[in-house]
Formats: sequence, structure tokens, C-alpha cells
Amino acid sequence: MKVLLINGSPRPNGNTAEALNEMCKIFARNGVETEIVQVGNQPVRGCIACGKCAEKGKCVFEDLVNEVAPKFAASDGLVIASPVYYASANGSLIAFLDRLFYSGRFDKRMKVGASIAVARRAGTTATFDQLNKYFTICGMPVASANYWNEIHGRAPGEAAQDAEGMQNLRTLAQNMVFLMRSIALGKEQFGLPAEEPRVFTNFIR
Repeated sequence: MKVLLINGSPRPNGNTAEALNEMCKIFARNGVETEIVQVGNQPVRGCIACGKCAEKGKCVFEDLVNEVAPKFAASDGLVIASPVYYASANGSLIAFLDRLFYSGRFDKRMKVGASIAVARRAGTTATFDQLNKYFTICGMPVASANYWNEIHGRAPGEAAQDAEGMQNLRTLAQNMVFLMRSIALGKEQFGLPAEEPRVFTNFIR
């Protein structure tokens, strides 16, 4: 099994990395392969709604999005972690996720998703809600722990002092492993849930 982890911080060795590394220890202990992709320090442009991805099967802009899409397609789980900026996620990360989820036309159903918000003080729950919306629009089960997935720290290394937050992340990783294994067994025995043809409506008459 494989989990792809997205670091939305511009600091490769900051508190967001500390959070992801804590989860990676649990994944490794359970024999789950991991890869961390650094996004927050990359020059990622936003979606321009050109629709070319429907024709090409990938985003029209050749950058990190198209590099990561095959890794996402091959993964069993996805973890998205972001620092909190003005009670929301890093803008570069959001631009990346918009294009990754929209242009990646592969089936994302039953890949397990989890999000983490990292802050000095506040804005974590708003960021947590923001990131979870990427999972719930495409049939990805959202993993939970024993609290909202948030951890606190400002200077590098301070997140490690948040004992409750770190414990929550370890629990989150354990729960992800259980969900991924359970889904793999379910897919083997029952396959994926049946899908109805998509219905698209709008509110302009």
C-alpha cells in the first residue's frame, strides 16, 4: 500500500513537515510506502478553466500538477497538510489542489483522504474544513482520529511539543492504515460501489 503526502508549507523542514513525518513513522511501522511532495514553495499557477484537461487527460500547464497526478492515481491514501494563512490554507497549495483534482480524470473513489492544519494559534478548523472538501466531492472516504487534525507551533520544531496534536496524528495514521486495508479487502470481494450516470443541474432557468 502507498500513501502520498502533500506538504503545503513553503518550509521543507518546518512544523508541517514535522506533522507529516510523525505520520510516516506509523505508516512505515505498518509496511505502508510513503512519499512526501513539497508544494508550498513551488510556483504553481491557478486553474484558468480552459477545459483542455478533458481532451488531454492532464492539465494544459506542464508543472508539478502533472508530475504528481500519476502518483495520486497509484496511491491508496492521500494526506494534505497546510500551514494556516488568514484562517485558510496556503494559496499555492489550493491552486495546486484545484488543478490536481479537476484535471486528474482517474477514479479517486475509495482512496482514503486526510487533512492536517498547522497554526501558531487559530484558523485550524476553517482550514481543516477547506481541505476536506477536496475528498468529499469525489468519493474519497475521510479518515478521522480522536480530535480535529490540527497541530500547533510557530518556530520550526515547536509542533513536536504539542503532545496531544502529535498523538492525534499517530492515531490518524493508524486509522488510515485500517481503512485502506479494509477497503482493499472490500474491493477484492465486492468491487467498487455501483455508480449512477452523473446528473448535472444548474439554477438558471
